[in-house]
Amino acid sequence: MTTAAHTLTLLTRAGCGSCVTAREQLLPLCEEFGIPLETVDVDEAAAVDPELRAEYGDRLPVVLLDGREHSYWEVDEVRLRSDLTI
Repeated sequence: MTTAAHTLTLLTRAGCGSCVTAREQLLPLCEEFGIPLETVDVDEAAAVDPELRAEYGDRLPVVLLDGREHSYWEVDEVRLRSDLTI
């Protein structure tokens, strides 16, 4: 499938069961669309970017599509699939 170049980032934290589930949902989509999945632990990243944890830390997991918040707590797979084809 040919798509525009997109970036997909999953914001997580250690011990987050929902984050594991979100990653498991995203990996097949990333493979299908030929895009890598970047995973960022907001607690580890806080040393460099404390605003990342302040902004997203209470809504994890968060999916960022092209650097913008796409969904949180759950992956909106239908909407994400649609947005990846744009």
